[in-house]
Amino acid sequence: MDLLRHLRYFRAVAEELHFGRAAERLHMAQPPLSRSVRSLEEELGARLFDRTSRGVRLTAAGETLLAESGELLARAERMRTLVARAHRGEHGTLRIGVPPELPGRVLARMLTAFAAEAPGVQVEPRELSTAEQVRLLADRELDAGLLQHPVELEPAGLVGEPATGLPLGVVLPRDSPQAGTGPLPLAALGGSPLVIFPRQAAPGLYDATLGACRAQGWHPSRIVHAGSPEVVMGLVIAGRGAALAHEAVARKEPRVLWRPLGTDGPRWPVSFVRPAAAPHPAARRLAATATAALRAEAGGTGECLAGRPGPRTAESDGAPRPWDVVYAVRRPEEG
Repeated sequence: MDLLRHLRYFRAVAEELHFGRAAERLHMAQPPLSRSVRSLEEELGARLFDRTSRGVRLTAAGETLLAESGELLARAERMRTLVARAHRGEHGTLRIGVPPELPGRVLARMLTAFAAEAPGVQVEPRELSTAEQVRLLADRELDAGLLQHPVELEPAGLVGEPATGLPLGVVLPRDSPQAGTGPLPLAALGGSPLVIFPRQAAPGLYDATLGACRAQGWHPSRIVHAGSPEVVMGLVIAGRGAALAHEAVARKEPRVLWRPLGTDGPRWPVSFVRPAAAPHPAARRLAATATAALRAEAGGTGECLAGRPGPRTAESDGAPRPWDVVYAVRRPEEG
């Protein structure tokens, strides 16, 4: 029995107290309306209307149903609206992963931009390594993730936006011989140890970072691993080595200094990724909005200057996917 439909028909008759006028209001013939009311009475086991030669009036049971059915129909309509909005990606919860190295300022910029685009979607970020995100995305325990590249997407059934390179600088103790201002060539670090995240967190980015450092003349005498930005800063302060990080991460710690690498220095490429099959309807919208915020933070177009294109998807044909290397980003003023 279609209870909600019968209740709507009942309320029309109850409000008009006339079957003919109610039928006109509902744009239907009177006999089907009468049958609907009889079916509802049989279902509820109670007479809802008294029909006399002088007209129609509600019984006590009908009065009760009229009072109670309004809220039920309103909730049903609200349910339909919310389900439709969720289907369009305008309502619900979106579970996303972000790397521990992502500066809070950058995360806030992305979330604020998306909240303006989709105020009905609640975003739940989780701090996870790239390797953890790939696993959870493949298992559908995350709806989207901000991955550090290079990383293989196709074997895990994932697709994503073109990568954006976040600018890096060198984090040093304030009493370091390399203390100063302005860009610092990596070659100036000589054999200084490198403090970096563990390789298992993002193997592709780890290898590409070491390769970029060596290619630009920094040959670390030792590699020191740290699983969080706070531990990285602590090791730098203790003189265990220099680190590569976004400026916003280093600015939180007054006992270190940050020097930019310049436009030719390596950048850490990141992009939003989602499952290719049955993705959350808001995931692509988040990816597009957050990518625009990332590019604004990076101050460039995301164009790859070095390295071969990474894996393509049907959505990305014709667009470079510079995820196989740590790459520099061409700024608009460079042409």
